[in-house]
Amino acid sequence: MAKTYYGGQAVIEGVMMKGPKYWSLAVRTPEGEITDITERSKSIGERWPILKKPLLRGIVVLIETMILGVKTIALSANLSLGEAEEEITPKEMVATLGLALVLVIGLFMVVPFYLTRSAHQLIGNRVLFALVEGTFRISIFVIYIAVVSKLKDIRRVFQYHGAEHKTIHTYEAGEELTPANAAKHTTLHVRCGTSFMLIVMVVAILAFSFLPTTNVFTRIAGKIILIPVVAGISYEITRLAAKYSNNRMMKILTWPGLALQKLTTKEPDESQLEVAIYALKGVLAAEGVEGFATKETAPSNGQQPDTETSLVLIELESS
Repeated sequence: MAKTYYGGQAVIEGVMMKGPKYWSLAVRTPEGEITDITERSKSIGERWPILKKPLLRGIVVLIETMILGVKTIALSANLSLGEAEEEITPKEMVATLGLALVLVIGLFMVVPFYLTRSAHQLIGNRVLFALVEGTFRISIFVIYIAVVSKLKDIRRVFQYHGAEHKTIHTYEAGEELTPANAAKHTTLHVRCGTSFMLIVMVVAILAFSFLPTTNVFTRIAGKIILIPVVAGISYEITRLAAKYSNNRMMKILTWPGLALQKLTTKEPDESQLEVAIYALKGVLAAEGVEGFATKETAPSNGQQPDTETSLVLIELESS
């Protein structure tokens, strides 16, 4: 029987945890309480089994993760504002996503292209062009993460990211899910999205070496078309890294991704660990995992929870 992996995502003042069939979002409100949403999650792979095959499953996971990520970020933003603040509208969220897309294309596609093209002798060698362009892209990515990590709000998201990893480590170690146990673990994890992004950028160097080097629009269009291929290959590499994480060679290969996580994860405080644990317990209870048939009531900031049944499942199909 295949091992079930649980993962998650840091959101605004909270954490989303996901299992095979459910996801659970826990957010700390302005009043210091934890509010949560647990929903049924159905993958298109359940309807079309062929999409669970290697390479194809990576494309499906990428798309569904992006959709769920946007959804839970929007939910967390509104939940963290509290009743006194005006909620973020769908139109505002679409505008934000549009701006982010323009930033991604400009910063990670257009800028590296022109920086590389400035060295005219590289234009005739597609492989060398892709290698230099990829190096610029990775460098810009690292610099960007380092800069935004200094922002107070982003730092809090990165702390929740660390809380998510510590909580997953605690569960995978078979330990009781408590803030004290979680605090002992590292904020780094081999299945992290940060490591995945780095793998994507490295795989992209090879994939993009087949694209023309003289026209920025043609090259960007080619990159967009190749994204599913790059994502599929990168996902399989990530799975192998998780499966053989104790292998010495694999540890060497995954070290760059773990090192990069030192920028995207920060040490969480106890209240942030409580939120991450609450989210994981929510999804474990929903999945029917033994020992998690019920979930503890949400603790106030810094307080120990009381045990009682408080799980409410909203049976909805995720997109």
